[in-house]
Amino acid sequence: MEITILPKDLKIGETKTLQIYNYRRTEDIQKTKINLSKNTISFLRTGTKEVIGDDKTVQIGNENFVIMKSGNCLMTEKISDAFKAYQSILLFFSDDEVLHFLEKYNQFSANLKHHKSFYIFKYDNFVQNFVDSLEQILTFPKKIQADMLKNKFEEIMLYLIHQNNADFLNSLVHNVDDKISRLTNIVENNKHNKLNLEELAFLCNMSVSTFKREFFKLYQSTPMKWFNEQRLNHIAFILRTKRSRPIELYEDAGYENFSNFVQAFKKKFGMTPKQYQIQS
Repeated sequence: MEITILPKDLKIGETKTLQIYNYRRTEDIQKTKINLSKNTISFLRTGTKEVIGDDKTVQIGNENFVIMKSGNCLMTEKISDAFKAYQSILLFFSDDEVLHFLEKYNQFSANLKHHKSFYIFKYDNFVQNFVDSLEQILTFPKKIQADMLKNKFEEIMLYLIHQNNADFLNSLVHNVDDKISRLTNIVENNKHNKLNLEELAFLCNMSVSTFKREFFKLYQSTPMKWFNEQRLNHIAFILRTKRSRPIELYEDAGYENFSNFVQAFKKKFGMTPKQYQIQS
């Protein structure tokens, strides 16, 4: 699977620290490998987006927008049934822009408890008007766009800090270089997602062979065996709550058919899913 590098592959140039792009498509994409070379705000207009990163999976519709830290992620985009299209205004900004802003407005925080890759915010009237103004800026010559974006970036950041706090900005420029901590976060936060080895390795910024080697050091198991165990444990928990019938769960457990799921479950728990549910 090819890797899409943004904003490079949009052909809008990478030299500027602030860039804007009106992104549109008329077909869905599923778990595309994305490398964000800059931090990115996606102001969703129509359609839905799912992003899988190193600390969580986020899903948003056009009532929300998301700020994404630079790095690797998997992205799914689905077109709107009403408009038959997906549209998002993308605002790219470098770490240098964030640092300059934090310094200018004295918003540095040295004691962050949580460092996230994604932050979701709700649209309100101010943000709606702000995004409308970005679309207007896109109609201007490039030189004017560049000058105006400096002010627009500060405008939206000041507003979001006023509504929340500056933790999300400090988190964006916090570097976590420990590859083992990153691998652990990705594995633990995606243990119920049906990601393949290539996708997991991509999120960890590793080759598949390196990922398998580091995984075995940490978990003393192969990735396939470990993830199967986690999914079966999760299915067992669901069965104990009696919220679903076994026939409804085999795909969530990562199996293509019900028969293979029953065999795997019986091998682990000593009984069929139905027997397990009755006895729980």
